[in-house]
Amino acid sequence: MVMDQDTSRPPLEYVKGIPFMKYIAKGLGSLESFKARPDDLLISTYPKSGTTWISHILDMIYQGGDLEKCNRAPIFTRVPFLEFPIPGAPSGVEILQDIPAPRLIKTHLPLALLPQTVLEQKVKSYVARNAKDVAVSYYHFYRMAKLYPEPGTWDSFLEKFMAGEVSYGSWFQHVREWRELSRTHPVLYLFYKDMKENPKREILKVLEFVGPCLPEETVGHIVQHTLFEEMEKNSVCNYSTVPITFMDHSISPFMRKDIIGDCKTTFSVAQNERFDANYAEKMAGCHLTFRS
Repeated sequence: MVMDQDTSRPPLEYVKGIPFMKYIAKGLGSLESFKARPDDLLISTYPKSGTTWISHILDMIYQGGDLEKCNRAPIFTRVPFLEFPIPGAPSGVEILQDIPAPRLIKTHLPLALLPQTVLEQKVKSYVARNAKDVAVSYYHFYRMAKLYPEPGTWDSFLEKFMAGEVSYGSWFQHVREWRELSRTHPVLYLFYKDMKENPKREILKVLEFVGPCLPEETVGHIVQHTLFEEMEKNSVCNYSTVPITFMDHSISPFMRKDIIGDCKTTFSVAQNERFDANYAEKMAGCHLTFRS
Protein backbone atom coordinates (compact mmCIF):
# COMPACT_ATOMS: atom_id res chain seq x y z
CA MET A 1 0.00 0.00 0.00
CA VAL A 2 1.54 3.31 -1.11
CA MET A 3 0.54 6.30 0.97
CA ASP A 4 1.86 9.82 1.37
CA GLN A 5 2.96 10.95 4.79
CA ASP A 6 0.60 13.82 5.67
CA THR A 7 -0.09 12.98 9.29
CA SER A 8 -0.71 16.44 10.68
CA ARG A 9 -3.94 15.47 12.50
CA PRO A 10 -6.01 18.10 10.67
CA PRO A 11 -9.26 19.39 12.16
CA LEU A 12 -12.63 17.99 11.14
CA GLU A 13 -14.40 19.52 8.16
CA TYR A 14 -18.16 19.89 7.84
CA VAL A 15 -20.29 18.65 4.94
CA LYS A 16 -24.02 19.44 5.09
CA GLY A 17 -23.62 20.19 8.80
CA ILE A 18 -21.92 16.86 9.60
CA PRO A 19 -18.27 16.73 10.72
CA PHE A 20 -15.83 14.41 8.98
CA MET A 21 -12.17 13.57 9.03
CA LYS A 22 -10.54 15.88 6.47
CA TYR A 23 -9.89 13.31 3.75
CA ILE A 24 -13.39 11.87 3.94
CA ALA A 25 -14.88 15.37 3.61
CA LYS A 26 -12.67 16.08 0.60
CA GLY A 27 -13.66 12.84 -1.12
CA LEU A 28 -17.43 12.89 -0.68
CA GLY A 29 -17.94 14.67 -3.99
CA SER A 30 -16.61 11.64 -5.87
CA LEU A 31 -19.52 9.55 -4.60
CA GLU A 32 -21.93 11.37 -6.91
CA SER A 33 -20.66 9.33 -9.86
CA PHE A 34 -20.70 5.99 -8.02
CA LYS A 35 -22.99 3.41 -9.59
CA ALA A 36 -24.29 0.69 -7.31
CA ARG A 37 -25.12 -2.73 -8.71
CA PRO A 38 -28.27 -4.77 -8.03
CA ASP A 39 -26.29 -7.49 -6.23
CA ASP A 40 -24.24 -5.13 -4.02
CA LEU A 41 -24.60 -5.62 -0.28
CA LEU A 42 -24.15 -2.48 1.81
CA ILE A 43 -22.78 -2.82 5.35
CA SER A 44 -23.54 0.23 7.45
CA THR A 45 -22.46 1.03 10.99
CA TYR A 46 -21.59 4.01 13.10
CA PRO A 47 -17.80 3.94 13.73
CA LYS A 48 -16.51 1.39 16.24
CA SER A 49 -19.69 -0.69 16.20
CA GLY A 50 -18.43 -3.97 14.78
CA THR A 51 -17.76 -2.92 11.18
CA THR A 52 -14.72 -5.14 10.66
CA TRP A 53 -16.45 -8.02 12.41
CA ILE A 54 -19.59 -8.06 10.26
CA SER A 55 -17.48 -7.40 7.14
CA HIS A 56 -15.32 -10.46 7.82
CA ILE A 57 -18.41 -12.57 8.58
CA LEU A 58 -20.03 -11.59 5.29
CA ASP A 59 -16.84 -12.10 3.29
CA MET A 60 -16.48 -15.57 4.80
CA ILE A 61 -20.08 -16.31 3.81
CA TYR A 62 -19.46 -15.05 0.28
CA GLN A 63 -16.31 -17.21 0.08
CA GLY A 64 -18.17 -20.30 1.30
CA GLY A 65 -16.27 -20.35 4.58
CA ASP A 66 -12.89 -20.68 2.84
CA LEU A 67 -10.44 -18.87 5.15
CA GLU A 68 -7.65 -19.01 2.58
CA LYS A 69 -9.79 -17.04 0.13
CA CYS A 70 -10.64 -14.54 2.88
CA ASN A 71 -6.93 -14.11 3.58
CA ARG A 72 -6.38 -12.99 -0.03
CA ALA A 73 -6.16 -9.32 1.01
CA PRO A 74 -6.70 -6.99 3.98
CA ILE A 75 -10.29 -6.39 5.01
CA PHE A 76 -10.20 -2.79 3.76
CA THR A 77 -9.49 -4.12 0.25
CA ARG A 78 -11.88 -7.09 0.36
CA VAL A 79 -14.69 -4.92 1.72
CA PRO A 80 -13.85 -1.32 0.79
CA PHE A 81 -15.12 1.74 2.60
CA LEU A 82 -17.28 3.54 0.05
CA GLU A 83 -16.30 7.02 1.21
CA PHE A 84 -12.77 6.45 2.44
CA PRO A 85 -9.88 8.03 0.52
CA ILE A 86 -6.50 7.42 2.20
CA PRO A 87 -3.77 9.82 1.03
CA GLY A 88 -1.65 8.16 -1.63
CA ALA A 89 -3.86 5.07 -1.97
CA PRO A 90 -6.85 4.21 -4.20
CA SER A 91 -10.19 5.45 -2.90
CA GLY A 92 -13.00 3.13 -1.94
CA VAL A 93 -14.82 3.97 -5.17
CA GLU A 94 -11.72 3.13 -7.22
CA ILE A 95 -11.22 -0.20 -5.44
CA LEU A 96 -14.88 -1.11 -5.91
CA GLN A 97 -14.66 -0.55 -9.67
CA ASP A 98 -12.29 -3.51 -9.92
CA ILE A 99 -14.20 -5.90 -7.65
CA PRO A 100 -16.34 -8.49 -9.45
CA ALA A 101 -19.94 -9.05 -8.46
CA PRO A 102 -21.30 -9.59 -5.90
CA ARG A 103 -19.60 -6.79 -3.97
CA LEU A 104 -19.55 -6.07 -0.26
CA ILE A 105 -19.43 -2.34 0.47
CA LYS A 106 -19.10 -0.78 3.90
CA THR A 107 -19.90 2.74 5.04
CA HIS A 108 -20.36 4.90 8.11
CA LEU A 109 -22.19 7.61 6.17
CA PRO A 110 -25.54 8.93 7.39
CA LEU A 111 -28.40 8.28 5.00
CA ALA A 112 -28.48 11.86 3.71
CA LEU A 113 -25.00 11.51 2.22
CA LEU A 114 -25.30 8.07 0.63
CA PRO A 115 -25.52 8.03 -3.18
CA GLN A 116 -29.07 7.50 -4.41
CA THR A 117 -28.04 4.42 -6.41
CA VAL A 118 -26.86 2.80 -3.15
CA LEU A 119 -30.11 3.57 -1.35
CA GLU A 120 -32.09 2.07 -4.23
CA GLN A 121 -30.45 -1.35 -3.89
CA LYS A 122 -32.39 -3.92 -1.91
CA VAL A 123 -29.85 -5.58 0.37
CA LYS A 124 -28.44 -3.69 3.34
CA SER A 125 -27.19 -4.64 6.80
CA TYR A 126 -26.67 -2.52 9.88
CA VAL A 127 -24.96 -3.20 13.21
CA ALA A 128 -25.77 -1.06 16.25
CA ARG A 129 -23.68 -1.00 19.42
CA ASN A 130 -24.31 0.45 22.88
CA ALA A 131 -23.51 4.18 22.76
CA LYS A 132 -21.29 4.21 25.85
CA ASP A 133 -19.12 1.37 24.56
CA VAL A 134 -18.92 3.10 21.17
CA ALA A 135 -17.79 6.35 22.80
CA VAL A 136 -14.97 4.61 24.70
CA SER A 137 -13.83 2.65 21.65
CA TYR A 138 -14.00 5.73 19.40
CA TYR A 139 -11.88 7.71 21.87
CA HIS A 140 -9.10 5.11 21.72
CA PHE A 141 -9.41 4.96 17.93
CA TYR A 142 -8.96 8.74 17.74
CA ARG A 143 -5.82 8.36 19.85
CA MET A 144 -4.18 5.87 17.47
CA ALA A 145 -5.54 7.06 14.09
CA LYS A 146 -3.22 9.83 12.94
CA LEU A 147 -5.56 11.31 10.31
CA TYR A 148 -8.03 12.31 13.02
CA PRO A 149 -7.71 15.32 15.35
CA GLU A 150 -6.16 14.83 18.77
CA PRO A 151 -9.02 13.63 20.98
CA GLY A 152 -7.97 15.60 24.05
CA THR A 153 -8.99 14.26 27.42
CA TRP A 154 -11.56 11.50 27.75
CA ASP A 155 -13.97 13.95 29.37
CA SER A 156 -13.68 16.51 26.56
CA PHE A 157 -14.04 13.80 23.91
CA LEU A 158 -17.17 12.46 25.61
CA GLU A 159 -18.73 15.93 25.47
CA LYS A 160 -17.97 16.11 21.74
CA PHE A 161 -19.42 12.64 21.22
CA MET A 162 -22.67 13.57 22.96
CA ALA A 163 -22.88 16.76 20.88
CA GLY A 164 -22.24 14.91 17.60
CA GLU A 165 -18.98 16.82 17.10
CA VAL A 166 -16.91 13.77 16.14
CA SER A 167 -16.28 12.37 12.66
CA TYR A 168 -19.56 11.13 11.13
CA GLY A 169 -21.60 13.19 13.55
CA SER A 170 -24.27 12.00 15.96
CA TRP A 171 -24.47 8.35 17.05
CA PHE A 172 -28.05 9.04 18.15
CA GLN A 173 -29.19 10.21 14.73
CA HIS A 174 -27.30 7.45 12.94
CA VAL A 175 -28.81 4.49 14.79
CA ARG A 176 -32.27 6.06 14.77
CA GLU A 177 -32.46 6.80 11.06
CA TRP A 178 -31.23 3.34 10.09
CA ARG A 179 -33.75 1.78 12.47
CA GLU A 180 -36.51 3.76 10.81
CA LEU A 181 -35.30 2.69 7.37
CA SER A 182 -35.36 -0.96 8.47
CA ARG A 183 -39.10 -0.68 9.12
CA THR A 184 -39.86 0.07 5.46
CA HIS A 185 -36.89 -1.39 3.56
CA PRO A 186 -35.02 -4.72 3.58
CA VAL A 187 -32.35 -3.89 6.15
CA LEU A 188 -30.94 -6.58 8.44
CA TYR A 189 -30.60 -4.64 11.71
CA LEU A 190 -28.24 -6.41 14.10
CA PHE A 191 -27.02 -5.62 17.59
CA TYR A 192 -23.39 -5.94 18.64
CA LYS A 193 -24.30 -7.48 21.97
CA ASP A 194 -26.43 -10.16 20.29
CA MET A 195 -23.50 -11.00 18.01
CA LYS A 196 -21.17 -11.28 20.98
CA GLU A 197 -23.65 -13.24 23.10
CA ASN A 198 -24.54 -15.85 20.46
CA PRO A 199 -22.45 -15.47 17.29
CA LYS A 200 -23.81 -18.61 15.62
CA ARG A 201 -27.42 -17.48 16.01
CA GLU A 202 -26.64 -14.08 14.50
CA ILE A 203 -24.57 -15.55 11.66
CA LEU A 204 -27.54 -17.79 10.82
CA LYS A 205 -29.67 -14.62 10.65
CA VAL A 206 -27.19 -13.15 8.20
CA LEU A 207 -27.22 -16.33 6.12
CA GLU A 208 -31.01 -16.31 5.99
CA PHE A 209 -30.95 -12.67 4.89
CA VAL A 210 -28.31 -12.90 2.16
CA GLY A 211 -29.42 -16.26 0.81
CA PRO A 212 -26.73 -18.94 0.55
CA CYS A 213 -27.37 -22.22 2.33
CA LEU A 214 -24.15 -23.48 3.89
CA PRO A 215 -23.46 -26.83 5.61
CA GLU A 216 -23.45 -26.89 9.41
CA GLU A 217 -19.71 -27.60 9.42
CA THR A 218 -19.05 -24.52 7.28
CA VAL A 219 -21.17 -22.36 9.58
CA GLY A 220 -19.13 -23.58 12.54
CA HIS A 221 -15.94 -22.75 10.65
CA ILE A 222 -17.20 -19.20 10.04
CA VAL A 223 -18.15 -18.80 13.70
CA GLN A 224 -14.69 -19.95 14.81
CA HIS A 225 -12.69 -17.74 12.46
CA THR A 226 -14.73 -14.60 13.10
CA LEU A 227 -14.22 -14.69 16.87
CA PHE A 228 -12.43 -11.62 18.23
CA GLU A 229 -9.54 -13.76 19.46
CA GLU A 230 -8.98 -15.10 15.94
CA MET A 231 -9.41 -11.79 14.14
CA GLU A 232 -7.15 -9.75 16.42
CA LYS A 233 -4.17 -11.95 15.47
CA ASN A 234 -5.05 -12.11 11.77
CA SER A 235 -3.15 -9.44 9.83
CA VAL A 236 -5.84 -9.23 7.13
CA CYS A 237 -8.38 -8.22 9.80
CA ASN A 238 -6.49 -6.22 12.44
CA TYR A 239 -5.19 -3.32 10.28
CA SER A 240 -1.61 -4.09 11.33
CA THR A 241 -0.51 -3.69 7.70
CA VAL A 242 -1.42 0.01 7.76
CA PRO A 243 1.75 2.12 8.23
CA ILE A 244 2.41 3.45 11.73
CA THR A 245 2.23 6.98 10.36
CA PHE A 246 -1.51 6.43 9.91
CA MET A 247 -2.35 3.99 12.70
CA ASP A 248 -0.11 3.65 15.75
CA HIS A 249 -1.05 0.35 17.36
CA SER A 250 1.43 0.99 20.18
CA ILE A 251 -0.91 3.74 21.40
CA SER A 252 -3.99 1.55 21.13
CA PRO A 253 -4.55 -1.49 18.90
CA PHE A 254 -7.23 -1.17 16.22
CA MET A 255 -8.88 -4.28 17.66
CA ARG A 256 -8.67 -3.21 21.29
CA LYS A 257 -11.46 -5.04 23.14
CA ASP A 258 -14.77 -6.69 22.37
CA ILE A 259 -16.00 -6.56 25.95
CA ILE A 260 -19.65 -5.66 26.50
CA GLY A 261 -19.85 -2.94 29.16
CA ASP A 262 -16.21 -1.86 28.85
CA CYS A 263 -17.52 1.65 29.45
CA LYS A 264 -18.08 0.80 33.12
CA THR A 265 -14.34 1.00 33.77
CA THR A 266 -14.06 4.37 31.98
CA PHE A 267 -17.15 6.45 32.80
CA SER A 268 -17.18 8.31 36.10
CA VAL A 269 -20.42 8.62 38.07
CA ALA A 270 -20.83 12.22 36.89
CA GLN A 271 -20.17 11.26 33.26
CA ASN A 272 -22.70 8.45 33.48
CA GLU A 273 -25.33 10.84 34.80
CA ARG A 274 -24.64 13.42 32.07
CA PHE A 275 -24.68 10.78 29.37
CA ASP A 276 -27.88 9.15 30.60
CA ALA A 277 -29.67 12.51 30.62
CA ASN A 278 -28.39 13.29 27.13
CA TYR A 279 -29.39 9.83 25.90
CA ALA A 280 -32.92 10.14 27.31
CA GLU A 281 -33.38 13.46 25.54
CA LYS A 282 -32.02 12.41 22.15
CA MET A 283 -33.58 8.95 22.04
CA ALA A 284 -37.03 10.04 23.25
CA GLY A 285 -39.75 8.34 21.22
CA CYS A 286 -37.31 5.82 19.76
CA HIS A 287 -38.07 2.16 20.41
CA LEU A 288 -34.48 0.96 20.15
CA THR A 289 -33.41 -1.03 23.20
CA PHE A 290 -29.77 -1.72 23.99
CA ARG A 291 -29.37 -4.39 26.64
CA SER A 292 -26.67 -3.61 29.21
